[in-house]
Amino acid sequence: MNHLFEFLLRQGDNALVLGHRMSEWCGHGPALEEDIALANTALDLIGQTRLWLELAGDVEGKGRDADALAYLRDAYDFRNLLLLEVPNKDFGHSILRQFLFDAFQVPWLTELSQSDDERVAQIAAKSHKEALYHLDRSAETVIALGDGTQQSNQRMQIALDYLWPYSGEAFADDETDVAMQEQGIAPLPSDIKEIWHDRVNAVLEKAQLQQPASDFAHKGGRNGACHTEHLGHMLATMQILQRSYPDAVW
Repeated sequence: MNHLFEFLLRQGDNALVLGHRMSEWCGHGPALEEDIALANTALDLIGQTRLWLELAGDVEGKGRDADALAYLRDAYDFRNLLLLEVPNKDFGHSILRQFLFDAFQVPWLTELSQSDDERVAQIAAKSHKEALYHLDRSAETVIALGDGTQQSNQRMQIALDYLWPYSGEAFADDETDVAMQEQGIAPLPSDIKEIWHDRVNAVLEKAQLQQPASDFAHKGGRNGACHTEHLGHMLATMQILQRSYPDAVW
């Protein structure tokens, strides 16, 4: 296995899948300001996708660029966290999912910006600036909704109970993670679990939300297995133009 290629796919696919999910809010946000903010978040993530997948294509050395990796792979070839492919149920659900990922992504990119691989470090440093903004905004919105009305608090708690079991996959180290640590490219994801947990708990406390008692349960997406049917449905929409008109240009 080419562990570096696998690692880069994970970074790119996380950004791509979440970016597409957030783009689905364009024109449907609960307020104009939120609509624009969600669209900008999606654009940031898609920009990060291009950087990671272009590097992945170079590392693979088979002539596939970022577009080919994004639009011409099937669901089982994607390496994103399962959390990120869960459909948008409502605004609070999407913001909470964004927050849980942002709370992971900020310390993760902080570490990657110190990578021994200069290319990885450069992409991480650029992405980190955007991730900091995403985290500030998603955390503030989670607090506002959780500590808002009784109805908004209840709906946010329902979203948290649903999403929480997916969160543990981000910290499940495997052979690719170990290889990246040994090569000085990335830390083990489990190394930042405590940082993530502390940040999440601080926000949940301010939001008057209760951390679910259930254990982390959902694993497997980033290993190319156990993707939900939701990813297949999402890809059918995301990839339709490229698959309908292969190699089309504007």
